[in-house]
Amino acid sequence: MPDPIPPRNSAMAVAASALQAQQSRMRIIAENIANAQSTAPVAGGQPYRRQIPVFQAREINGVTGVALAEVRVDQGDFRSEYDPSHPAANAEGYVLRPNVDTLVEAMDMREAQRAYEANLNIIETARAMDARTLDLLKK
Repeated sequence: MPDPIPPRNSAMAVAASALQAQQSRMRIIAENIANAQSTAPVAGGQPYRRQIPVFQAREINGVTGVALAEVRVDQGDFRSEYDPSHPAANAEGYVLRPNVDTLVEAMDMREAQRAYEANLNIIETARAMDARTLDLLKK
């Protein structure tokens, strides 16, 4: 029968996995924002498509953490803009723009930052508890 009490560093391992996942999420969001105004490299081509991180549970030291499972491509519609002089314009004069909404990306970034900070607080609290326990054992 497995030990019902997980190892003492399990909370830190789970929080560390969440830190890595949120860091990956922030990188993907930054790529989306960086490409929000890009166009196709050729006339009538497709521009950048928004990327979406997908997380999945994974076991860490007998407890459940999280990991980036994959990055999906958002199949939503592109924005189109009439600009017949643009090199990427199609035959009708429309330029396709990425399906990235910078407001949505900014909100996602803020959520990722808050989740990152929360997991940092978990690690700091676990370290403080370990230090306090060691202090009590020394006496």
